[in-house]
Order: sequence, then structure tokens, then C-alpha cells
Amino acid sequence: MSSRERILGRVRRALADAPSDEAPVARDYLREHGRRTTGQTVELLAENLADYRAIVHRCADGELPALLAGLLSARGSRSVVVPPGLEPGWLAEAGANPVPDEAASTAPALDGVDSVVTGCAVAVAETGTIVLDGSPDQGRRRITLVPDHHICVVRVPDQVVSSVPQALERLDPARPLTWISGPSATSDIELDRVEGVHGPRTLEVVLVDGQPSGNVTS
Repeated sequence: MSSRERILGRVRRALADAPSDEAPVARDYLREHGRRTTGQTVELLAENLADYRAIVHRCADGELPALLAGLLSARGSRSVVVPPGLEPGWLAEAGANPVPDEAASTAPALDGVDSVVTGCAVAVAETGTIVLDGSPDQGRRRITLVPDHHICVVRVPDQVVSSVPQALERLDPARPLTWISGPSATSDIELDRVEGVHGPRTLEVVLVDGQPSGNVTS
């Protein structure tokens, strides 16, 4: 029995005698704030990503391999973690040594890798949030938390939604969801911001126009 199963078992036992005729939860909240065109939604995403100190890039589908190679080169990355389902052509021009995402990979080993490149499940414009769900093009959660540099590719426009409620409709709650709003950061009592504490110090988001995705449904 896993730790998850033990915890859920205790919750179920604790709620065994709870009344089951609770009132339904009202869901009459706004699904998005205002009305935007698809282009305006993508621009809002880019604006909010930048506001969270992510570095935003835009390119067309055919320009992606060269752009990723340039970003890794500019970073001086000699190694890059590659999820098993990442599009093979994305890193075709990269000079960095590919490191496979393996179950046996340890935190110290991943800490020695310079960068990681992933896709995403969905991106939320109103909050500037990228969501990963562990799909093959994103890999295990650890590979996006330990390396210091994360490049995340977002397919535009089909992976972009306006709001959190719209994102939740596309996500499977049983999957390991990671919600990312900018690079990892924290502040002490004097509000001194420190980045790279709980994840990558640098987050680069590439918005790729015109690239379809098989991971997201409308």
C-alpha cells in the first residue's frame, strides 16, 4: 500500500459518518474576465508571463529547432534533459548532450544537468501560468524542478486558455499537475526576493504559432 492510499484511507474513515446530503456547490462564477479574441488572449499570456519574470519568445513552427538551439547555446548549456515524448525535431539543431528522463535519475544527477526542455498541458492567460501534467512531452515532475534552467514550449493557440476554470476543464485531476507562474522564487520577511529555491532559477517560455497538439482537447 502506498502513502497516498494510506492517507486517502484515513480520510475516508474519518468521513464515514459524515452526512451525505450536503448542498451542491454553486458554480455560477465567471469563467473568464471580459471578452477577448484568440490573439488578445495569447498577448495577455505573454504579458503576464513576462510580468512573472519568465523570458518569453515567439516563433513559427519551422523556426522552433533553431530557436531552441540558440537559447541553449546562449545559456552555455552542455546537457539538456529530454522527456521521452518530446518531438524529436525540436532539438535537432541543439549541440547540448541529451539526457533521458529516467526513473532512476537522482536529484544530484539532475542538478548537474544544465537545462530541460518540455512541452506543456495548457497555459492560462489571465494568470500567466503554465501547467504540466506529466504527459510524455513533459516527463516526470522532478526534471522541471531540479535543473536550473527550464525551456517550456507552448503551442499557440490550441494550448492557451483565458482562465483557470477553462484550464481545469482540460486537465485530468488524477494526473501529477504542476502549476508554474514564472521562475521559482521566494521572499524573506524583508521582502528580499530569491529565485531558484524550489525550482528553476530561469524559466523561458516559447510560444509557437501554428503547431497542433495531441495532448489537449477543446
